[in-house]
Amino acid sequence: MAGRLSRRNRGDNDAPYWPGFVDAMAQLLLVITFLLSVFMLAQFLLARQIAGQDSALGQLRSQISELTQLLALEKGAKADSDAQLLALTDDLNKQKNKTNDLMANLAAQNAAGAGVGNTITGLQTALDSERKLSSEAMAKVELLNQQIAALRRQLASITALLDDSESRNRASEGQIADLGKRLNVALLQKVEELSKFRSEFFGRLRKILSQRSDILVVGDRFVFQSEVLFSKGVADLNEAGQVEVTKLAEALKQLEKEIPPDIKWILRVDGHTDADPILVGAKFASNWELSSARATAVVKFLVAKGVGPEHLAAAGFGEFQPIAPGASEDAKSQNRRIELKLTER
Repeated sequence: MAGRLSRRNRGDNDAPYWPGFVDAMAQLLLVITFLLSVFMLAQFLLARQIAGQDSALGQLRSQISELTQLLALEKGAKADSDAQLLALTDDLNKQKNKTNDLMANLAAQNAAGAGVGNTITGLQTALDSERKLSSEAMAKVELLNQQIAALRRQLASITALLDDSESRNRASEGQIADLGKRLNVALLQKVEELSKFRSEFFGRLRKILSQRSDILVVGDRFVFQSEVLFSKGVADLNEAGQVEVTKLAEALKQLEKEIPPDIKWILRVDGHTDADPILVGAKFASNWELSSARATAVVKFLVAKGVGPEHLAAAGFGEFQPIAPGASEDAKSQNRRIELKLTER
């Protein structure tokens, strides 16, 4: 009980200090807030002033740049003016020199004026001589007119001859056109005859080679797959290929006997490969060389079998004339081929 009374008395003694402390803290807080407000306002005004100074500084720099450019232009203009002034000075000196020369020439002419009278007398004498010569010239002109008239008559005769020659030329051109038509008809007949023999030749080849599915007829060409005649990457005929080309040689020799000698024909052997690159160290440097070598091997074998070399031609096209698009094994197999085409020379 005594302790409780003691605490109550101590609390009653401390209570009057708290309101004053709170008031002091409130006033301190107001002062700090006021100072912050003043600081922020000062910061804003200072920033605005700095921004204005930066803008003014930019304008001054722009004006300085413009003045620098104007100064450079003025310097260039002054240099041009100096150059023009020098050129004008040179021109003026030249004109002075010309004036001096003209004055000297004029003095010389005045000095020569004294002899003009003698010159006039000489000219009068020369004029009399010219009059005499003029009468002679008139006679010569008359003679020339007569000669011109004779030339005109000759020209008329030559023109008549030319007209006659042109008439003959037109008649000759008509005959040449008629001969050209006849020649075209004759050539067409030869082509038709060759087409007939080509059809017969292909018919025989079909009968001879009909049992093979890897030998095709494409338009006016016989197509041998390369595997029929050659092993991969080589240009020597294998045994099966020699058998097939021997059949072809027999048909060609029979054809040589049947086609008249006035029909000029050849069997063109074209070699083709796929697009696979040649291996490093291989015998052939490119597919072009490989295809040419294969076509040549077929031609040489046909010649060895008795076919006339004047009726054979070999060509290599490499991988550049494919008949099957794509890079599949089936497409590559179709593109590796030997083509035979009977055509005129």
